[in-house]
Amino acid sequence: MWSAVVGSFFLVALFGIVFAATPKLPKKTPELVNVGKKLYEQNCTPCHGPKGEGKGPLANTLTPHPSDFALPLKDWPNTQGDPEKIFEVLTKGIANSAMVGWPQLSEKERWGLVYRVMDFSATPGRKGK
Repeated sequence: MWSAVVGSFFLVALFGIVFAATPKLPKKTPELVNVGKKLYEQNCTPCHGPKGEGKGPLANTLTPHPSDFALPLKDWPNTQGDPEKIFEVLTKGIANSAMVGWPQLSEKERWGLVYRVMDFSATPGRKGK
């Protein structure tokens, strides 16, 4: 009897871990975008550059080369511009690359970064338009 109860509990816990969803996409607000801009400037410009084109001061030392966020969203190689996939990359990083995960950032901060990098693609006059 106890083994069935313990086994059921284990399966429920495992199911929750395996099928845990990405947190729900929050509404884009000026506050959230500003959080993302600040964090991007502090943490992302060395590789991705101030304009998000993958041309930061460290870019030429990295293989593979950092992502170019000025490309149309559909052309982004790891996420195709999907906000939930971008959030996952920000959380977990990209295997076999210099892109590390940032799980130490709060969920709000990571969503702010999602909106920030997506805005590079949407900037008028850029490759993303």
